[in-house]
Amino acid sequence: MNCFKNLLLLLVCTFFFSKSFAQQNRSRDEVQIFYYGWYGNQSIDGSLQHWNHEIIPHWSNPKWNNLGHYNGGDDIGANFYPSLGNYSSSDVKIIKKHMKMIKESGAGVVVLSWLGKDSFTDKSVMKYLDVADHFNLKIAFHIEPFYKNITELRDQLSYLVKTYSKHPAFYKKDGKPLYYVYDSYKIAPEEWARLLSRDGDQTVRNTELDAFYIGLWVEKEHSSFFDKAAFDGFYTYFASEGFVFGSTTSNWDFLSSYAKEHHLIFIPCVGPGYSDTRIRPWNEANFKSRDNGKYYEDMFDAAIKVNPGFIGITSFNEWHEGTQIEPAAPKKINNFTYEDYGKDQWFYIKETKRLTDKFLKTK
Repeated sequence: MNCFKNLLLLLVCTFFFSKSFAQQNRSRDEVQIFYYGWYGNQSIDGSLQHWNHEIIPHWSNPKWNNLGHYNGGDDIGANFYPSLGNYSSSDVKIIKKHMKMIKESGAGVVVLSWLGKDSFTDKSVMKYLDVADHFNLKIAFHIEPFYKNITELRDQLSYLVKTYSKHPAFYKKDGKPLYYVYDSYKIAPEEWARLLSRDGDQTVRNTELDAFYIGLWVEKEHSSFFDKAAFDGFYTYFASEGFVFGSTTSNWDFLSSYAKEHHLIFIPCVGPGYSDTRIRPWNEANFKSRDNGKYYEDMFDAAIKVNPGFIGITSFNEWHEGTQIEPAAPKKINNFTYEDYGKDQWFYIKETKRLTDKFLKTK
């Protein structure tokens, strides 16, 4: 009888210990990586998309006007060159390779840049959901500022939910989607409150459009924006340390405290570096060297230090701004040499896995 009691006690203790241990572990879903499905080529899409990016004019200095665009092929609008070449984001073979890389990187949620119904980024969403599901990944959405007002956005969200939300790979937190809303500050907080507050005249709350809406925090004074706009949280997105208040890691204690005081989700975003002078030749001031991975590790450590619920990674494949962790190949054309990762093209996939593992061990 005593042996039976001891065995029962052991089983009960094991159950509660295991449950407690499981509660302490973070989920891979708490690592979310920004992804761009806007690339196209002639063989799959009938035309180049994004590889032939324009050289962006400066907002006030006419010296940088009318510089044209890149031809694509060996000469693309990026400071690094992808190992997979000028791929198509619509190509299922590429999507499978990317999802496999993301799985190996340790991220759990792919945050897909979305420009609305019938856009180039929308036509392959179902492919991404299907392939992500195969790799046990989830897809969330990064809502780009393609809409003119909250009424238009509400209609677009309705399409998004009706078309995709029943897919098993559609990411949900506590049963609700989570949307990142880029450049949210460009619409007045009072307008957002009409959509996001419970008593707003166009409220999404307690409807099929209810979700965790995460706005972009850029400048310090955006605290007044988030006081009024009724967002559920905020993220910092930018991978260039010091570029703006939100992307300056020394300010993350303030942002973390603000989020806790206002019961909001804070998602600090980290990146491996920043290099965009092929498309913004006037932007050398914001260049951030990768420093063989040290820059990335420092940003990750700063994020881990504030013990956030999520970390965002900028990015898997934003090639134009040089924030990608996707493998890059050494390459030289004419008088330009692309940056690369050194001896190992997969270095940042592996480094992301190491750093996400480090984050997941904290709570």
